Amino acid sequence: MKDPDFITKILHNRFLKSDPHGSMHMPVYENVAFEFESAEDIELAFQRKKPAHMYSRISNPTVEAFEQRIRAVTDASGVIAVSSGMAAITNVIMTIAGQGDNIITTKHLFGNTYSLFEKTFKDWGLEVRFADLTQAESLSQLIDGKTKAIFFETITNPQLEIVDIKALSEVAKKNNVLLLADTTLTPPYVFESKKFGVDVEVLSSTKYISGGATTVGGLIIDNGFFDWSKNEKLADDAKQFGPFAFISRLRRQVYRNLGSCMSAHCAFLQSVGLETLPLRVDVSCANALTVANYLEENPLVKKVDYPGLQSSPYHDIAEQQFGDRSGGLLTFDLESKDVCFKFMNKLKLIRRSTNLNDNRTLILHPASTIFCEYDDALKEEMHVRETMIRLSVGIEGVHDLMNDIEQALAVG
Repeated sequence: MKDPDFITKILHNRFLKSDPHGSMHMPVYENVAFEFESAEDIELAFQRKKPAHMYSRISNPTVEAFEQRIRAVTDASGVIAVSSGMAAITNVIMTIAGQGDNIITTKHLFGNTYSLFEKTFKDWGLEVRFADLTQAESLSQLIDGKTKAIFFETITNPQLEIVDIKALSEVAKKNNVLLLADTTLTPPYVFESKKFGVDVEVLSSTKYISGGATTVGGLIIDNGFFDWSKNEKLADDAKQFGPFAFISRLRRQVYRNLGSCMSAHCAFLQSVGLETLPLRVDVSCANALTVANYLEENPLVKKVDYPGLQSSPYHDIAEQQFGDRSGGLLTFDLESKDVCFKFMNKLKLIRRSTNLNDNRTLILHPASTIFCEYDDALKEEMHVRETMIRLSVGIEGVHDLMNDIEQALAVG
């Protein structure tokens, strides 16, 4: 039988346990504790010898159903849903690395991710080695016995840089280092991480998956490739759990102890949002390409960055890795910060707000908002310009968006 389409897998993925009333949506189990038939049963559950939900901070039926849907469409070996995208990154790093270890990444990161690495984890004793990830062949010289991961964003936010993921995978595998990808801008419908050698992916499900910014959430997806015996923190777990060592350590220790669980209500809404993911992504990507082409032809716009444009230096690699869907995020530059602000203030339809893929189109000036804590020199290293505007393109009528942009760009 032919493999079902992405959306078919979502809609027809069966629950692990049938609902007693035959509901086709997993009910919201908005409770904390679960009752057991006997003392022996609860002992077996806590010893993980009998599958059962014990306490919703550790697992919950509604959250589990959402995780199983993600597993169905990614063919992952394990999935854990958490409270945010930042929580996903934090849980993974704290599982694979410790004091004195290092990871390799780039300064072309989302502002909060850079802060997590350079401030929070630095104080904790993790060394972060910054490099140009577009030059994969140069990374081996940065790797040593304490290197635990190469971390990258499939499309960087807001620089829109795209690396050759297969080249990174080859370097990681050669050196027994985890390849960890933030796939927020390229969710599973857009990017099949297993095909490109990604070991573990994290993403903010707040964005595309939630179905219109209804809830905050994150996902950790283990593709089952990595030999966890090569990681000293997980070597003992690997002896017992093999390829499931990472997910097992997360579930029974790090995730449990950090308390960054996804709520049942959030899981329900995100599971519903997942059902329309392909429909919304297709419209958002098509709209983004149309708007990018329009902006590129406008003489008042100094620069446009969008991987779907033929003029983008990342166009070919984006097409190889993401097909004809280059995401819903683009940036463009105007003459000055003052002109950027005047333009933004004249918009009538497009919303001045942070977030991505909100269904609505959102606009932001990154340098003065999500990167405001960094000095000018660091912002320059990060390629965050005062003249740059970030546009997260939604699913509205594309002509309505272009009309709004046109009137806001008009002189006077």
